[in-house]
Amino acid sequence: MRISSAHLSRYTSSQILSKQHEISKLQEQLSTGKRINKPSDDPALAARSVELRQASSQLVQYGRNTDFAESRSSLEETALTSVSNVLMRMKELALSASTDTTSVQDNDVFRLEVEQQLKELISYANSTDHNGDYIFAGNKAKTRPFNGNSTVTYAGDDESRSIQIGANRTVTSSHTGADVFQRIKNGNGDFNIGASATNTGTAIVLAGSVVDRSSFQNHEYSIQFTSNNTYDITDITTGSTILTNGSYSDNESITFGGMNISINGNPANGDSFSVKPSQNQDLFQTVNNFVDVLRNTPADDTEKAQYRQKMNNVISDLDQSFEHITALRSEVGTRLRYIESTRDENSAINFQMEKTLGEIEGLDYADAISRLQLGMTTLETLQKTFSRIEGLSLFNYLR
Repeated sequence: MRISSAHLSRYTSSQILSKQHEISKLQEQLSTGKRINKPSDDPALAARSVELRQASSQLVQYGRNTDFAESRSSLEETALTSVSNVLMRMKELALSASTDTTSVQDNDVFRLEVEQQLKELISYANSTDHNGDYIFAGNKAKTRPFNGNSTVTYAGDDESRSIQIGANRTVTSSHTGADVFQRIKNGNGDFNIGASATNTGTAIVLAGSVVDRSSFQNHEYSIQFTSNNTYDITDITTGSTILTNGSYSDNESITFGGMNISINGNPANGDSFSVKPSQNQDLFQTVNNFVDVLRNTPADDTEKAQYRQKMNNVISDLDQSFEHITALRSEVGTRLRYIESTRDENSAINFQMEKTLGEIEGLDYADAISRLQLGMTTLETLQKTFSRIEGLSLFNYLR
């Protein structure tokens, strides 16, 4: 079999170029530390590498979202803690102001402090994050949510800001202002008691409680005294009479409609008390009610009874507000734990992705250096062989 010089030359040149390309590829791999530097190196693994990098990039964004959600939640927790502290102080003032020894001067001092604390509450309700966005404004983050003083209005919306912090995990960054400061049940949370402004006796009704949920109907009732020791109870909602000529004695508990209510003092004929289902009452209205009670110091026993009844109602409303804020603080704490667990999960997933990516793209330096040395030796041999073959000629043997 004869091989032409031209064919041999082309073949050897092709081998040299192929080996040079192989050496160049190995040198690039050694310089980058990667086995795959472009899709043509390994199309299938390169595609898998792109998918992993996209997923890793998404995890980086989840990390930013997690930091943002954690920051907002922490700021909300701080604001709610401050609100709780103010409410505890207000209850202390209400208890102090409800004694019979309170003077006009005392009430003025209490009122000034409560008015100052109202301003603090409005300030906490308008808390902002590090970007200047209002925490309790819902999705209207650039709008100041609460405005006013004696009447405070809400300008935010009722939609919580949701943030995706994982592949299948979302979290709200904060509660809305309506959820925090407006949706608070008055009274004891089930029903609210009030005294008629025309009462002339000294009786007051305590907050009471629900003792039988199966009988409790959220109806409105009226307790009407027909003498100083008898009373009627009417279901205003249905118009029916619940009890006629009930016997009353001081500090007696009355049970009806699944509720237990205590009445203290001496009622007069014609005195009446209302029992209504608890309604949402915003925190600022509760505080302003407190201020209004403090503006009027009672002068006689009848006024003292009215004063104590209103103050008891304020204390009940403050208790409900405190419990409401405490429940929200618990929710924020749960949210922060959820955010932290998601961060840990994302970190674990990212670590596994980086490991897999390293296995796909990573270079075995020992193997690459060995192949580079072999390739360079082979190239050198091919070049020397090609040089000698190219120098051969029949004329070298003719004399």
